[in-house]
Amino acid sequence: MCGIIGYVGKSNNVGQILLEGLKRLEYRGYDSAGLAIVQDGNLVTEKTAGKIVKLMENLKGYDLSGHLGIAHTRWATHGEPNRINAHPHYDSNMNIALVHNGIIENYLTIKKSLEAEGHKFKSQTDTEVLAHLIEKFYDNRNLEDAVQKALEMVEGTYGLLVISKVEPYKIVGARNGSPVVIGVGDDEYLIASDVAAILKHTRQVIYLEDQQMVVATPDHFNTMTIENEYVEHEIQKIDWDLEMIEKGGFEHFMLKEIFEQPETIRNAIRGRLITETGHARLGGLNLSDLELREVRRIVILGCGTSWHAALLGEYMIEEKARIPVEVEYASEFRYRNPIMEEGTLVFAISQSGETVDTLAALREAKSKGARCMGICNVVGSTIARESEGGVYIHAGPEIGVASTKAFTSQITVLSLLALVLGRMRNISSEEGQIIIKALEMIPDQVSKILETSDRIKEIAEQYHHHNNFLYLGRGANYPVALEGALKLKEISYVHAEGYPAAEMKHGPIALIDENMPVVIICPRDAAYQKILGNINEVKARKGKIMAITSEGNDELIKMADHVIFIPQTLDFLYPILAVLPLQLLAYYIAVMRGCHVDQPRNLAKSVTVE
Repeated sequence: MCGIIGYVGKSNNVGQILLEGLKRLEYRGYDSAGLAIVQDGNLVTEKTAGKIVKLMENLKGYDLSGHLGIAHTRWATHGEPNRINAHPHYDSNMNIALVHNGIIENYLTIKKSLEAEGHKFKSQTDTEVLAHLIEKFYDNRNLEDAVQKALEMVEGTYGLLVISKVEPYKIVGARNGSPVVIGVGDDEYLIASDVAAILKHTRQVIYLEDQQMVVATPDHFNTMTIENEYVEHEIQKIDWDLEMIEKGGFEHFMLKEIFEQPETIRNAIRGRLITETGHARLGGLNLSDLELREVRRIVILGCGTSWHAALLGEYMIEEKARIPVEVEYASEFRYRNPIMEEGTLVFAISQSGETVDTLAALREAKSKGARCMGICNVVGSTIARESEGGVYIHAGPEIGVASTKAFTSQITVLSLLALVLGRMRNISSEEGQIIIKALEMIPDQVSKILETSDRIKEIAEQYHHHNNFLYLGRGANYPVALEGALKLKEISYVHAEGYPAAEMKHGPIALIDENMPVVIICPRDAAYQKILGNINEVKARKGKIMAITSEGNDELIKMADHVIFIPQTLDFLYPILAVLPLQLLAYYIAVMRGCHVDQPRNLAKSVTVE
């Protein structure tokens, strides 16, 4: 959520570097933007409510040369999104400029104390208070010392960058709960909230940990704790390139990422299947076979789409491994004093690896003695670093705010986990080989579904004007219904609800009439006859039915208004295929309604504040 970028170095084109970085951060979600550059002993600054393109228009005619600067995209927490509340924020004398992701929880207490000392504030933000607090300790010689003293008084989360016109070749960054990554270049350093902002300039990065700072000048940098203890970091190399975060000819990132799923699913299983024994290898778990056999209970933590993936993991693991699984909203887990019994293994699922609620839940589980694993996409992310082990999903950068390829990759990895645990307990080598064969077919089957996108677009054309949708599924397809409804809500702003099909009679059936489109996931599985009963109940009330079913099931053609066929696969892998048409349906409806698909209102790619 939000985005920060700063630069110090040999280039004299700092303004362009900052604006390019901000453009790379647009996908994170924001409502205002701004920058500050140190130039000839002055702070050159501009900020605005609205998109970066508006900021760029306002900057026409500005001289944006210089060697030091910071910039920000804001997602409002304290104060409405307007120019005054936009970042950067400044001290009383316009010597210091600061950009900040996070929330300063005790800002009101600090603000009252500073006001009593004569400080006057212009904005409604918590961030401006931090700028004035740094001013209080600043001696115009040692910016990092002032930042350290200020942060000792602060409670809350922050990823922040600070510069001063008095020290025109120094940038100070700090992190606590909000990601900060340092890009190490040739006589230059870029510090940002996301690798995407700096990848054009360097692949060499360092990730700050919580309660750590960085001080950089064009020719060197130091990292230390807030208490000023030196910290040494290993430089990591980013293994994806800039082309991977370009649209590649697609109209939107979301559509590109939907069509990347055959390859991302291949990446999730590549090198992990052992066909001869019907097994899988997940070495990153850092658990021996004995330790895995001793697992008595699994808890999976997630938010949003990752929570839906966790629900599918519950079905998969319980079916194949017969281990009890609990799925928790990470945002609730940490506040209810959870019970972590001996033999409990915790998995935290997060695409970014920075989701603040999931990270906090992971830490809560660790504090209670649980062994904790991460399932993440971003290498080097905080959850990945703080977990004792885990699995990367290898989906590549996901720019669209509404997750698509990360979701199917998460499910794929969870199916591998179910296979690993199942082979140790409940399933034979022969069954394992059947699962592996089915998994190897999934990427080509996904490609086949994507070839039907025009058919799904035609359906969207008929229903894009509707403002309410109902999604139904049974068993493992209930989480698919939840995910389909979430996608529609996220990007088209259409009210949609996902329900277990059998629960329709317990309330939602009252909503069904000729104006209610109902999307039903109905594979030919053990619950097929039951789902047919639900279809008839919808038909009797004149609801419009869109059915997703397996190829060859022509029975539904006469019952449903629209049928989308997907390839046959094992029941427990069916959700990976069934979600594809729902992603496309949401995408096309959003486009037809004129919505901003990649940057839906009020949403951010990575939620890094509570």
